[in-house]
Amino acid sequence: MSTSPVTHDTVMRALGDVHDPELHRSIVALGMVGEVRVEGGRVGIAIKLTVAGCPLKAEIQRRVSAAIAGLPGVETVHVTLDTMTDEERHRLRTGIGGGPKRTSPFTDDSPTTVIAIASGKGGVGKSSITANLAIVLARRGHSVGLLDADVYGYSIPRMMGVHRPAVMVDDLMIPVEAHGVRLMSIGFLTEDDSPVIWRGPMLHKALTSFVTDVFWDDPDYLLVDLPPGTGDVSLTIAQLLPAAAMVIVTTPQVTAQRVARRAASMATRVNLPIVGVIENMSWFIAPDTGTRYEVFSGGGGAALAAEIGVPLLGQIPLESSVATAGDDGLPVVAAAPASPAAQALERAATAITTALAPA
Repeated sequence: MSTSPVTHDTVMRALGDVHDPELHRSIVALGMVGEVRVEGGRVGIAIKLTVAGCPLKAEIQRRVSAAIAGLPGVETVHVTLDTMTDEERHRLRTGIGGGPKRTSPFTDDSPTTVIAIASGKGGVGKSSITANLAIVLARRGHSVGLLDADVYGYSIPRMMGVHRPAVMVDDLMIPVEAHGVRLMSIGFLTEDDSPVIWRGPMLHKALTSFVTDVFWDDPDYLLVDLPPGTGDVSLTIAQLLPAAAMVIVTTPQVTAQRVARRAASMATRVNLPIVGVIENMSWFIAPDTGTRYEVFSGGGGAALAAEIGVPLLGQIPLESSVATAGDDGLPVVAAAPASPAAQALERAATAITTALAPA
C-alpha cells in the first residue's frame, strides 16, 4: 500500500495545531512560520522566534518536529530557528494585545475572577498559600494568572521554581509559566536576590505596568499575592483591580488575628469584598505517632472570620514538607498531593470558588 506524498499544505495544517508555549496561540496565526520546504519525504521548516534568546526555543522546536514527523510520507524533519524582525514582532504584539492598552483589563465586566491574598503581617505563609491555590485551580482545568505584588519581598519565582526572565514582545510582557500558572513578578526583571529600593510613585508605576502591559489573556482566575500590611501596594491594587475579592491569611495566634484585622479594615475602606479567612499553621501532626499538637494556640482564624462576618475557608496544618517543597520550587500540592496540608489547600480552593461562584 503506497503512502501519499507529503505536501506543503499538509505541513501547514499540522503546524496550525502547534501552539507557542507562552502565548498559547497557533504558531501559524502568530506569524512564526517562515519558509517551508518539502522535497519528497524531507521537510525543512524555518521558525521565527519572538526574541533571539527565547527561553523556550527548544520546546518550540520539539513541538514542531513532533507534529511533522508523524505525518504520512515524512522521512526527516529539519527545523531551523530565526528571529522575527521588529516589524513582524510589532504585528504579533498588535495581534495578541490589540495595541497599547494602558488601562486595566480587569474591570467589572472582565471574565476574570480576581482574588487578592492578603495578610496583616509577614511570616504567616501568605505567598505559599497563594502559590498552592493557583496550582490547584490550574490542575482543575482553569486558566490561572498569579501576580506577585509583593515587590519588596517577592518570593513567587523561587516558590514556583522559575529561574528565567520574562520575555518582552515589543512593549508587551509575556508571563512566565510554571505548573500551568502564568506568573509575573518583579523577580523576573531583577537579578536574583537584588533588593528593590523604590519610593511610592515607582512602586505604583511598576504595579500598573504589571496589570496593563502584561499579556494575561483573560484567565479564568487572577490571584494577587499582596505584601503584608496595608500600605501603598494594597491601595494601588484596589484601584487597578476594582472587581477583586480578598482572602485574608492569618495564623491561630491572637496577635496575628489582631494584625490581620487591619487588612480586613483596609479591604472594607477600599470596597474590596472579603471572601473569607484561611488559617495557616493550624496544628502539627507528629509523623511518628500521629499525635496532633496545637503549636500556636488561640483559634485566631475562626475568631477573625467570626468578627468580620465571613467564613473560615480552611485550616492548613503545619508541615515541614510545605516549606521544603516551596524552597525546591515545587509547592506541596504538586510535590505531595496526598499530604494533609495539600488536601486542606484543595478544600480551601473549593471553598473560595464556591463562595465566588455566580448566584
